[in-house]
Amino acid sequence: MGLFRRRSKLPPADRPPLAADERVLAWAAVGTGDGVAVASNLGLWLPGRGHRLGWHDVLKATWSGRELAVTPAQRLAERDGYLLVADGPAETYLLLDPGELPHQVRERVTRSVAYSQHHPVPGGAGRVAARRVPGVDGLTWTVRLDPGTPADDPEVLAGADRLVADARAATAPADT
Repeated sequence: MGLFRRRSKLPPADRPPLAADERVLAWAAVGTGDGVAVASNLGLWLPGRGHRLGWHDVLKATWSGRELAVTPAQRLAERDGYLLVADGPAETYLLLDPGELPHQVRERVTRSVAYSQHHPVPGGAGRVAARRVPGVDGLTWTVRLDPGTPADDPEVLAGADRLVADARAATAPADT
């Protein structure tokens, strides 16, 4: 394998239904004929999903050197000005020739995070995050509840509401 080996183009049969302003950044075949994983400027196309997973919806992505594991956000509730989410089931993909895909996934997920802070809430804990979403002005706010934190408890929801309000106030531009 040469240091500056040029990767072949994504075969047309493997190309996902990209949006008009979407472009492929990297791709890799998954397993032995299980499809392809495609990173675009707008998100991650994974085999068997049928739709793009936006970078702001990836809560965690890890690369083992052979496998890419992606944990998507599972939406629990839409609150006033933010989404309440939890970890969805992790999805793992074997990449025999990963190319730039793991690097692009890490870079894009990291770049989408503008603010992230973990806090206790009554009955558990949660992570308040503000994410950049391509094509959306401003930040999109979420509270990711830790496993075991009850999403339907009024005290948890009130605590999450306060955390988001405090985070917004702390990150708002100062008036000059």
